[in-house]
Amino acid sequence: MDRRNFLKAIALAGAALTIKQSGAMTLLSQHFEAAPQAGSGPYDLVAVMGGDSVSMFRKAIAEMGGMSKFVKKGQKVVVKPNIGWDKKPELAANTNPELVGEIVRQCYNAGAKEVVVFDHTCDDWRKCYANSGIEGVAKSAGAKVLPAHEESYYRSVSLPKGKSLKSTKVHEAILDSDVWINVPVLKNHGGAKMSISMKNHMGIVWDRGYFHSHDLQQCIADICTLDKAAVLNVVDAYRLMKTNGPRGKSDADVVLSKGLFISQDIVAVDTAATSFFNQVRKMPLESVEHIAKAQELNLGTMSLDKLRVKKIKM
Repeated sequence: MDRRNFLKAIALAGAALTIKQSGAMTLLSQHFEAAPQAGSGPYDLVAVMGGDSVSMFRKAIAEMGGMSKFVKKGQKVVVKPNIGWDKKPELAANTNPELVGEIVRQCYNAGAKEVVVFDHTCDDWRKCYANSGIEGVAKSAGAKVLPAHEESYYRSVSLPKGKSLKSTKVHEAILDSDVWINVPVLKNHGGAKMSISMKNHMGIVWDRGYFHSHDLQQCIADICTLDKAAVLNVVDAYRLMKTNGPRGKSDADVVLSKGLFISQDIVAVDTAATSFFNQVRKMPLESVEHIAKAQELNLGTMSLDKLRVKKIKM
């Protein structure tokens, strides 16, 4: 399935649906065109539309072969959402807390010994953790929620495949885990153009400033060459931030898009999510340079026709 057909399959087109969000009116069109599936599961990439975060994830992970395919009994697991901003869930600056809680529960159901949740936040970490709703939900699901605001939590790693970023310090929770799951929210970003799976890696490093003072797009691709790659990338597109990212300003920046994308291929999932975002606001894939740069580093493919893709409309 090429990108054009993928767009047709998930395009927000057709009958218009007006959604009221805290007094702001957003005109959103929803359509999910039936298209031939790429064979039978388990799939390389699954796109789910039209449900709540928990039900969409349950559908998606089942089509991927179940959580036990990715998390084994006795493993230490990190679930890494975006918790970067002191914002309530409705503003889509952070990952949907209900999705994080469901992933934590499924990790334990698959036999995980321990599940850890953290992020190197931009705003005050205590406020981000609390006001995003993620800390409370993650703890209720049994996860350990760790801080990431001090350099002592990080260890130096080399990135020999990187072009601009050759080394950095990565949070010890990632380095000490058996597997980790990357759970970004889909949103606009002023510098990187899009913040999705690859950009979410900036929350596992200590020195964010290096990225911004050098080639941001290349550094985002470079950090994804880390030897310990995410075993799974789950893109939360239940709400997406279409403007003023990554922090956002108001409800007017948010679209209730009710989507979720999941894949082990970080390039493919960010390609698919960007294509989806394009139906809300024009964002040429070529402008999100770190996706192509990651493909050049052999981290995945932008050619969705090379993958087994499943689309689900709930």
